[in-house]
Amino acid sequence: MSGLALVTGASRGIGDHIVRALLAAGWRVVGLSRSGQVADGAQGRVCDVTDAGVVDEVVASVVSEHGRIDLLVNNAGLVEPERPVWESEVEEWWQVLVTNVRGPYLLTRAVVPHMIAAGGGRIVNLNSGAGTRENPLLTAYTASKSALARLTGGTAAAGAEHGVRAFDLAPGVVETDMTHSMRMHEGRSDWTSPADVTALLLALAGGELDGFSGRMVRAGSDDLDQLRTRSSAGLGEGERMLRLRPWGDDDPLAG
Repeated sequence: MSGLALVTGASRGIGDHIVRALLAAGWRVVGLSRSGQVADGAQGRVCDVTDAGVVDEVVASVVSEHGRIDLLVNNAGLVEPERPVWESEVEEWWQVLVTNVRGPYLLTRAVVPHMIAAGGGRIVNLNSGAGTRENPLLTAYTASKSALARLTGGTAAAGAEHGVRAFDLAPGVVETDMTHSMRMHEGRSDWTSPADVTALLLALAGGELDGFSGRMVRAGSDDLDQLRTRSSAGLGEGERMLRLRPWGDDDPLAG
């Protein structure tokens, strides 16, 4: 399957890998970034994904030119310096939430009506396993990724009847400027291959893993063939989703 893909954070890192993989698979690609730079073969647009007016204008322009958006990849992201929350800088901390949550929200809000009008579409949010657990030094990043999972799940639940599916794709630890800026990855040599990330992305984009709509898959850990099998068989309530774990059957929240 191919069509028109809209990718944020497309100028470098994981976004650049995703753009190139989609192009190689036959997709038409519009890449959004602050610089507007994008790999050869794609169309680059300057866009601040946190600005509602700019996002609405860019999405309307893309639809006007190309007729539809079949795939939205929310990849643009930010991480704060590693320090305890009480040592954080207020605006620096909050900007991580603005970029990692407001950005995908604005793009999803602008794109989904066009997907519904066209009969459906798919959204892939670049999430992180960090959003499923606590980190003493990255409270903004982990909070943003937890929130992003709720946006993914809510979009999938509301969009199902319209043929709109949404997924969380955790890319593992790919070697990028962002990961090199993090002390926790100093000296790391076991990086996740970008090819593993793009293989999952293409499978999600092509409809091979629709059973995971509203759920998370992770590059570097998941086996694609196993995911295909699980997707076809179906997953149970809460599987691959963020959930509160009760202490046992006698926990009042267990039901």
